[in-house]
Amino acid sequence: MIWFDKQLTVEKLNPIIPNTMAQQLGIEWIEVGQDFLKARMPVDLRTIQPYGLLHGGASCVLAETIGSVASAMVIDHSKYLCVGLEINANHIRGVREGFVTGIALPLHLGNSTHVWDIKIYDGKDKLVCVSRLTVAILKRQ
Repeated sequence: MIWFDKQLTVEKLNPIIPNTMAQQLGIEWIEVGQDFLKARMPVDLRTIQPYGLLHGGASCVLAETIGSVASAMVIDHSKYLCVGLEINANHIRGVREGFVTGIALPLHLGNSTHVWDIKIYDGKDKLVCVSRLTVAILKRQ
């Protein structure tokens, strides 16, 4: 298990969402695994672009939310904090309705950086977006 809190649950993640962009877009946590976090986001008026498709920026918000929170759950908050350095995304397939689900898995968990692979799927488990997030791990001052 990679989590600092070995008893990490979805219920422990829920307080992170209020008063954030994630709340505005309807992102919700659905699963905590041994080495992954999973969340979903609706495809609705908050998350589509003018053509009625899931907005690429909304996919990036979902990916960065999951990856950043995953990094935050790996570190000791009394000693460190984490901030995003870079995100990229390849948009594979359009989505017009339902929910998309993102799953973040670590590619690298170092002392100064974490790199996360985030894949987003539609309601039929078809790949929608592939993203990579790099997070800096900083010592608290």
